[in-house]
Amino acid sequence: MEPKAVLREAWELYRAHWRHFIPIALIFYLALSLLTLVLTLALGWLGAITSAFVSIAGVFWLQGALVEAVQDVRDGRADLTIAETYRRVGPRFASLASAGILAALAITVGLILLIVPGLFLLTIWSVIVPVIVLEGTAAMDSFGRSRELVRGSGWNVFGVIVLTILVLFAASLALSLVLAALPDSIQGYLQNVISGSLIAPFAAVAWTLMYYRLRERETSAEPTAVPA
Repeated sequence: MEPKAVLREAWELYRAHWRHFIPIALIFYLALSLLTLVLTLALGWLGAITSAFVSIAGVFWLQGALVEAVQDVRDGRADLTIAETYRRVGPRFASLASAGILAALAITVGLILLIVPGLFLLTIWSVIVPVIVLEGTAAMDSFGRSRELVRGSGWNVFGVIVLTILVLFAASLALSLVLAALPDSIQGYLQNVISGSLIAPFAAVAWTLMYYRLRERETSAEPTAVPA
């Protein structure tokens, strides 16, 4: 699995279906920003903490919806509406939210302590969302399943992660320069909504395609039965 080839395929798929991917993310970020504002105004610091956990859970739910969308358009066309896409991933919300919060906390602690453990966890758990959505794996089982898929391709997976993060950083930087003239409060809001709507789908496409590459490698490595 060549990291550059994965990113190239992700860009081609994103460019071909951006009209489908971006609205899925835009609706989510508009709703999330409104919910965050309401919680913060109503509950103060407690609302801010609550909204942080809601945001983490929600972002993983969005990633699940985008994984479903990627699977939908792999045949060249989008057969599901936005509502149907979210309904498909609805039954997986609890698994996505719990796995996402646990992964985010563990990876953050690993990055704060020694950096390397955080990067290691980020690598071996990079496909927990596709595993939950596409294989129906439970939240706790998704960590082991993701590590099983990544085993033997860790450096290539890490390469895809690094390249994706660099693309996201460059896009965020360009957007911040465009919005620099706006007041800080408005700039922060637009930065969050626009960058999430434009950038999150690309990351989801790249990491979902990475999942498919890992599955193909796993399938090709399985021994074929020899007839007697």
